[in-house]
Amino acid sequence: MGVKAVARRELSRVPGALALARLTMGTIRVCMRYRVTGLAAESGFFALLSLPPLIFGLLGAVGYLGKWLGPNAVGQVTTNIETYASQFLTEQSLRDVLMPTINSALGAGRPDVISVGFLLSLWSGSRALNVTIDTVSIMYGRGGHRGIIGTRLLSLSLYLAGLVFGAIVIPLIVIGPDLLTSWLPPGLRFLMTFYWPLVGGLTILSLATLFYIATPSKTPWVRDIPGATLTLAIWVIASMALRWFLGRSMGDASTSIYGPLAATIVVLTWLYFLGIAVLIGAAMNAASVRLWPPPEKVTVRDRAAQWIGDGVNKGVNRLKDANVTDLAPLPRLTAIRGGAADARRDATESATLADTTADEAGLDSRRAIG
Repeated sequence: MGVKAVARRELSRVPGALALARLTMGTIRVCMRYRVTGLAAESGFFALLSLPPLIFGLLGAVGYLGKWLGPNAVGQVTTNIETYASQFLTEQSLRDVLMPTINSALGAGRPDVISVGFLLSLWSGSRALNVTIDTVSIMYGRGGHRGIIGTRLLSLSLYLAGLVFGAIVIPLIVIGPDLLTSWLPPGLRFLMTFYWPLVGGLTILSLATLFYIATPSKTPWVRDIPGATLTLAIWVIASMALRWFLGRSMGDASTSIYGPLAATIVVLTWLYFLGIAVLIGAAMNAASVRLWPPPEKVTVRDRAAQWIGDGVNKGVNRLKDANVTDLAPLPRLTAIRGGAADARRDATESATLADTTADEAGLDSRRAIG
């Protein structure tokens, strides 16, 4: 008995273990086949190029929301950004470069920032999203099926929707717990314990939607949720591990071997791990579809072809009842993918057979030859 047979026998004793092992091996095969690390590096590089103009445009848009969120909310956003950035940047960079720009952008609405940032981020951001959609399609085995123009238009529309969504959601994520706690009455503040689980759930739903939109051949949207969950889990674990490693190896810009490029390298590494997480989640969804294919959907075109075929057959039967025998009945069109083409071919073959067996001889019949 071989090793695979022994392993299969042992795994079959545990409910679900054999299916999990098959899914794991299928995910690994997809990752190795489509070079997941190289695609993640490509996606992370273009994401890094689009990050500065994207942040620049978002900050200008968030400034318009300050009067609705209140002056305390804008100050909370500024404080949180400074706290997060101090983990990677030096104090001088924060004091002289980053914080003056953020204060100027968040102080009020900046139409110049929005226009310049929007124009700069429109190309670079849609390019990064275009690469992400392309790499996800490759992991599903559907690379190049949508076409360059279709992929570009899709990435541009998703990027525009992402800008609007990010300008509204990012401030709520940064200041959400504090702001919602002040809004809720004391008796309902226990609901804040569900804040971050809700954010995680929305992230999973967003990733599943990205997987669903990125693939040219659609599968049920629910089938993309496991890969989205795995993506979020890898993303969180990789971020924690990266922060722990960088905190003990790189230090600040004055002691790091990378010097002033330390912050850029940290962001690029984080985006690289984010790309790996997204692609591994897509690979797991692709392996799941190959192991357990979903039922084929009956398209509107196939249903219409079936209805037309049924109507033609009924008409042929009526003619046969009226003693009209020189017409061959058309085969019933099947309601499966590709059924319309098969039915047309069968109808042609039936018509040819009828011609050769009627009173008039066909070209290849004995009467025609001699």
